[in-house]
Amino acid sequence: MTFAGRWRIARLIAAKDLRIEWRSRVLINQVLPFAGVTMVMFAFALDATNVLERVAPGLVWLATLFSLLLLVQRAFAVENDDGALDALRVAGVDPLAIFWGKSLALAAQLAVLEAVLIVTAVVLYGAVVPLGGVVLLVTTLLAATCGLACVGTLYGGLTAGLSGRETLLPLLILPVVAPVLIGATRAVEAALGTGGVALSEGWPWIGLLAVFAVAFGVGGALAFGPLIEESS
Repeated sequence: MTFAGRWRIARLIAAKDLRIEWRSRVLINQVLPFAGVTMVMFAFALDATNVLERVAPGLVWLATLFSLLLLVQRAFAVENDDGALDALRVAGVDPLAIFWGKSLALAAQLAVLEAVLIVTAVVLYGAVVPLGGVVLLVTTLLAATCGLACVGTLYGGLTAGLSGRETLLPLLILPVVAPVLIGATRAVEAALGTGGVALSEGWPWIGLLAVFAVAFGVGGALAFGPLIEESS
């Protein structure tokens, strides 16, 4: 199959996943409120404005990772309940296109979630987004979102057919995404100027996030087919 053919199928799969999400409203009615409550609980736990402003970048990404688990579990639970993943495989759909499509849909949902969390950090924690840091902030969100979406799709596919996947998924994903938590937090600190961190100090972390995204984008695409075969 050509690249254009795979890309067309991937867009169709992504559109299918996003239509399911739009009709079920799980992101709006469950995941976003969960992320918001998590941010509020962080505010109660660190009840000091100067502390909250300093740690706001890390709290944003912690809330993102917790919410990522919900999104991945939801995405593959729907596939299992409907037998859609098996139907795609039986129909001979290229696993590479399935991986791309599900990663695209997950990335779109994560992008919405991260934008809401950044606004929440500004409102609740007093974080300030300087005009000069907007480009670095947007680049960080894009790079981190791509990496998280690829990891979530890969491990979601791996655990989709396993018993106890609800507890197994966090144990597998959270250690793997530690580099994203560290790199994205440092980059956002530089973008916001948290604690006097210079803007230039954030760009090297973008390199780490880009390498992570490429590694799991390529590795995940190659491994996704065999993994879902083994787990089914």
